[in-house]
Amino acid sequence: MFILVLRFVGYQDTLWDANGRHYFYRCYIEGATDFISRDGQSVYQNALIRSSHPGFITAQAREFPDDAGGFVFIGGYVLGSGPTYLGRAWRPYSRVIFRKTYFADIIAPLGWNAWLYPGHERNFTYVEVDCRGPGAKTTGRVTWMKNLTVTEMKNFRTSTFIDQEGWITKHP
Repeated sequence: MFILVLRFVGYQDTLWDANGRHYFYRCYIEGATDFISRDGQSVYQNALIRSSHPGFITAQAREFPDDAGGFVFIGGYVLGSGPTYLGRAWRPYSRVIFRKTYFADIIAPLGWNAWLYPGHERNFTYVEVDCRGPGAKTTGRVTWMKNLTVTEMKNFRTSTFIDQEGWITKHP
């Protein structure tokens, strides 16, 4: 599903991102608790994410290690009210990646939360790469946040993560 320049506003579960591959381009997404949630395999390109209250941006629900699901944020901005966590684990193999995203000073120092799966942190893929802004300081982040290699990050480009058949490239 290709979603271009839409506005999603709610409080909890604002964007129920489930089942399938999705490409969100220049969307506005606002909420407070788990406002981007579920098990979709999605790229959010240049999105404006606004936390309306202290809470959690994502609650990703990847169930098994071989599931393709995950949320990849490329570019864009995270603004609003804090402290706000980047995500928490709704399922045991939760996967969320922020790359080249601007973080306002609203990000909770720990950044991430194990929520329902304490003791399973090694299974999560929570990554921040080349992010900027006052909230992008990783000092104080959870110790189990992952550092992926350049080669591993190639798996999370739009073309390799959700557009293997070229359906986005072919879109007008």
